[in-house]
Order: sequence, then C-alpha cells, then structure tokens
Amino acid sequence: MTFSIVARSADATAHGVAVASKFLGVGAAVPAALASVGAVATQSYANLAYRPQALALLATGVTAASTVTALTAADDGPIEQRQVGVVGVTGAGGTFTGGECHPWAGGTAGDGYAIQGNMLAGPQVVDGMEVAWQASAAETRLAYRLLAALRAGDLAGGDRRGRQSAALLVVAKGMGYGGTSDVWVDLRVDDHPDPVAELQRLLEMHSLYFERPDPDTLIPLTGVVAEEVRDRLSRAGHTATDLDAALADWAGIENLEERLVAGAIDPLVLDQLRVS
Repeated sequence: MTFSIVARSADATAHGVAVASKFLGVGAAVPAALASVGAVATQSYANLAYRPQALALLATGVTAASTVTALTAADDGPIEQRQVGVVGVTGAGGTFTGGECHPWAGGTAGDGYAIQGNMLAGPQVVDGMEVAWQASAAETRLAYRLLAALRAGDLAGGDRRGRQSAALLVVAKGMGYGGTSDVWVDLRVDDHPDPVAELQRLLEMHSLYFERPDPDTLIPLTGVVAEEVRDRLSRAGHTATDLDAALADWAGIENLEERLVAGAIDPLVLDQLRVS
C-alpha cells in the first residue's frame, strides 16, 4: 500500500530511499540505507527483517538482484504479499512484487535505481516515477532527485486509497551533521493531508540549515560586506572583537553553524542575517 524509489547518486557516493503511503509513519517501516553499501525499501505486508538482511548481503558484494532473490527465498512468511526494492554500489537495482499484492502492483529497475508500488492508481505511478528519475540531472543532489520521482508518482495518482505519510532517507560518508554521521537526510512526515509536498518543504529547510556552503558562492568577509555583517551582528547583541567569532555565536543560535567558513560568509547566511 506504498510506492517508493531506492537509488544511488551518479557518482555512487550516496544512497537513499523516498517513499509515500496511505499508512501512518511509513518512514518508520519501509526505508533503510548504509553509506557505501546500498539501500532497501520493504513494503506491502513488509518484512522489516529485510532491511538489515539486505544491507548485510550488499556489504559482502552481493548484487542488488541477487540480494532480492536471497531475501525472498529465505522468507517463510506471506512472500506473495511482499514487495521489496534494493540498490547497491554498482549495477542495476533489484525489485520484487509478489503475485498477491493488492493491485495495481508492480515495479521496475535500471542502473542505480529500483521503483515499486502496490495498491496504486495504476501503472502510470511507477512509469511516472521512472521518467522523472531519468529526466533529473545526474549532478542534482540525490535527495532532490528522489523527491522529484516521488512527487511524480504522487501526481500520477499514488496510493489509490489517498495520502497520509512520506519519508526521505539519504546516506553518504561523513555527510551527516558535523561530519560525525553518514546520515545526510532523514526526514519523515508521519500524518499529513499532503505529505509529499510537506516533505519538499522540510527538505528545503534541511538544505538551508544543514548543508555545507558552495565554495564558489562564498563572499569574503572584507570591506563593505564585513562592515555590514559587523553592524548587523552588533545590533543583534553579538559584539565579539573577532568577526568570525561574533558570526559563529549568532549562527549557532540560528542553527546555521554548518554553513560557516572562516573569513567568508555564505550568501544564504547573509540573507538570514539581513532578515533576523
């Protein structure tokens, strides 16, 4: 009763899952991913044991398709009601749809992705997701590519019962908060009338607060810019002699510390300072 995409970035450094469903808190059940290993989505009377099992198999070099085969072969539960998608660090994704999944049910897979869904409005949901995935630029951040595909499925009718929850999980080595985690994005909308749209809003907030700045856009903290920043910080009560220290003090309060670079300022941080 869910539709999802499991995929990796074009450079194979990131793996992730985007999923939506008429199901409470779908993000707590369906997705799992491990940096430099792969990702998995288990759904339709989901077997949650597939998540650690799939990642363990992928970590040993088993292909996505063979991982799917191994998962389903070892499952002594209602396998014909199961659905699963897997992607590894190389090659095509793997997907499985049991013959007794609620219609419409099915999936597709290609190089670096697997898309699947059940109890859908029709095959156009999976088809639309695949088109959106393939049409998105390879250099686009994986989270945004996954969400574009999910949005396409939602607009094509999605879960035929309606909307309730959505989730986005992306992992990559050292890309988590402060560089101390591999969890790059972990966002969940557990109960909402338009969960995919809400997930988009949350992802945009996540990008502002937690992504690192583009080095090519940084503005040196010198001259007129430095004076403006110093003046605005002073008016906000941050008057440290060292400008970088004052900016860090303010940014920590505003949850923008991930965007700090000594001797420069991110334009997005400057915009936030101007409106604070």
